[in-house]
Amino acid sequence: MISLRSPLFGAVLALGAVLPAAAQLPQPPEIAAHGYLLLDMTTNQVLAERDADSRFEPASLTKLMTAYEVFQALRDKKVSLDQRLPVSMRAWAERKGGGSLMFIDTTMQPTVDELLKGMIVQSGNDASVALAEGTAGSLDGFVGLMNRQAQAWGLKNTAFKNVTGLTEAGHYSSARDISVIAAHIIRDFPERYPYYSMKEYTFNKIRQDNRNLLLRRDPSVDGMKTGYTDGAGYCLVASAQRDFPNGKRRLLSVVLGADSKEGRANESQKLLNWGFTQFDAVRLFDTSKPVATVKVWKGAKAEVNLVGPEGAVYVSVPKGEGDKLKTSVERTDPLVAPLTKGQRVGTLKVTDAAGAAVATVPLVVAEDVPLAGIFGRAWDAIRLWIK
Repeated sequence: MISLRSPLFGAVLALGAVLPAAAQLPQPPEIAAHGYLLLDMTTNQVLAERDADSRFEPASLTKLMTAYEVFQALRDKKVSLDQRLPVSMRAWAERKGGGSLMFIDTTMQPTVDELLKGMIVQSGNDASVALAEGTAGSLDGFVGLMNRQAQAWGLKNTAFKNVTGLTEAGHYSSARDISVIAAHIIRDFPERYPYYSMKEYTFNKIRQDNRNLLLRRDPSVDGMKTGYTDGAGYCLVASAQRDFPNGKRRLLSVVLGADSKEGRANESQKLLNWGFTQFDAVRLFDTSKPVATVKVWKGAKAEVNLVGPEGAVYVSVPKGEGDKLKTSVERTDPLVAPLTKGQRVGTLKVTDAAGAAVATVPLVVAEDVPLAGIFGRAWDAIRLWIK
């Protein structure tokens, strides 16, 4: 994920990369917040950002990573949705901290599904603690999982001290890092993402509305998470998917430090609308069409297809610029087996009519290519030597 407006940075999602566009880019709207980022998830490009790498209190946006770890535990069958978890005194004590609550107590044994709804929809700190203790055995152990996952993704401006987002020294994240966590939830656990679209949830006869106001205002917004502390201000991660002639397109906005609930909703809406109207997502290559077919040396197959990491290749460009794009392929040559599906071996360069760089997209091998037999390898070795 590389910004159109900032220097190249590590491809933390390992899904694609783009370079800053040399052409004149649309100017983003004024956003009344401490920092923000707008990500086009269809092309994995950052369309706009400000102070995206500055460290801020993430408030309840922390619960995005809390949820991710619980989703992993569900995937790994360490817990199940219908499994009942005890409510510890530590979880019950969250009601003394002044934050959001699901209102569970030590006489209850809510299910994992109920606790997820309480954490995601109601932003319950008590639900977050109960889930952490129930899946990892202890809060410290669960926070360790969160930090190890952040490190694995290369998030250099994130450190977790708790599972709720309450203010604590050394607990911080950034707009860019939060966008990575949110995008991983959407991509890695699409079956769990509908939790974030729930407009309300009732537990123990207590009904609470989702604090993401955009869920009721914009039908294309289908998640994700709000946050607030005195130190963080009002924060919102919002994701929207809209239909366009060449397919669906998803944008993800992160707004940190707005001045009110209305403010974080309004500024997020402003970013999403701007991204959808000012940029086109251009499909350069379909999933069924390889970007290139190249020769393989010393392999059991003579050729292999090169594709984008997600199959189809999209890039975001300012509206109306799509028909002016040109592409060229740079690749490893000679390409020598063995090769593994998904292995990066080249780059697709995208330029405008004037030759200015618009994007670069990694190219990967579409399938495994094992080594040829000893005679095939020997023959190719001779041919390579002659070449």
